[in-house]
Amino acid sequence: MNTKSGAWVDEEFDALDLGDPRRDSRAKTLLKRFAARPTASIPDACEGWSETMGAYRFLGNEEVEWSEVMRPHWARTAERASHFPVVLCLADTTELNFNGQEAEGLGPLSFEAQRGMYLHPTYAVTPDREPLGVLDAWMWAREARDAEGHRGGIKESIRWIEGYERIAEQAALLPYTRLVYVTDREGDIAALMARAQALGQPADWLIRAQHDRVLDDHARLWETLDASDVLGEITFILPGRAGQKAREVKQVLRAQRVKLAGKMGTAFTCVMAQEIDALAGTTPIVWRLLTNREATDAAAVMELIDWYRARWEIEMFFHVLKTGCKVEALQLSQIDRIERALVLYMVVAWRIARLMRLGRNCPDLDASMFFDADEIRGAHLLSKKVVPKTPVTLNRMIHLVASLGGFLGRKSDGEPGAKTIWIGMQRTLDAASMVQILREGS
Repeated sequence: MNTKSGAWVDEEFDALDLGDPRRDSRAKTLLKRFAARPTASIPDACEGWSETMGAYRFLGNEEVEWSEVMRPHWARTAERASHFPVVLCLADTTELNFNGQEAEGLGPLSFEAQRGMYLHPTYAVTPDREPLGVLDAWMWAREARDAEGHRGGIKESIRWIEGYERIAEQAALLPYTRLVYVTDREGDIAALMARAQALGQPADWLIRAQHDRVLDDHARLWETLDASDVLGEITFILPGRAGQKAREVKQVLRAQRVKLAGKMGTAFTCVMAQEIDALAGTTPIVWRLLTNREATDAAAVMELIDWYRARWEIEMFFHVLKTGCKVEALQLSQIDRIERALVLYMVVAWRIARLMRLGRNCPDLDASMFFDADEIRGAHLLSKKVVPKTPVTLNRMIHLVASLGGFLGRKSDGEPGAKTIWIGMQRTLDAASMVQILREGS
């Protein structure tokens, strides 16, 4: 797989067809510019006034559908997924706050006075958390509430059901890959589970429970699960968060096969990981997960919990998109223009997250699979290090890039995060350009 700077864009968008070769070329150029300088504004990312005007014309072209720009990436994501026996399809919604901007078509957010839009992608990762790309996406703005407090437009819960349907369609094209649709509490929708059952469960689903539902025996879900046998225990380190230190968490595991009340009651497994011996002053961590899959022993429950915990990767994707690519600072006059830009930035955010994760999971890969020779040389020059005679590993290159973005590399620092990587990537690509200019001028 060739994902080198520039070359990776040509490969990712090889099948792009926007009805005009000039549009295809402009989209690829913009993706390369955004990837090279993800934190920059559109004018700063482009090379010169002419290219900047071309970018705004492209983003304002009403004949360009954002879904058509995204289609080749969707296809490449599916192709990458085909190489794995299990792929987790992480669905979630994030707010994009454009408060204070005058873009047409924006709507209220969770606070009615704020203006912005919503993005709901399905992000594919492996159980080892390798990001494969975006498989599906919705973008929309809410309508304002009327005088009676009602909001018009499509019911937003429908997007979760439609999201599963798209993954089910994709599953038919990937006969050797089992897709698992993973959601947080917002996806705890009886209609979603019923729809999956009606389709024959072409893709698995794993949903964090929100509702204590009534079962077919008139019992409640929570009490039924609490009364089930303990299957085992897990222990892990919960990372530190705002105002809280990292701590060890021990949970007991339970699982129970149940069926919802009603004529079309859906049968599913509910698993629970419940913290025991929690430290004083801390809230015990309890996860209740719903799935169509069987889970009859501790190993099966642990696997489902590991899959759910991989949902963190879509949070990282959103973090890179909003903080690294600064999409909420886009100065565009209409929502459809924002949507076309978001497509390109989503691909950039995926690539940054992928590099970070592969640098951790596959440290000994040859860096030349992801960086060209000038980028490798440029990073070493800026770091004042000699390029080794042996092939540079991906982990070494990621550390070099991150060091240019402020990563100190102390023993206590662990592996680089997305922020230092995206900042370092800009400096690396600038250095690579200088290496090329010096070579061509010599």
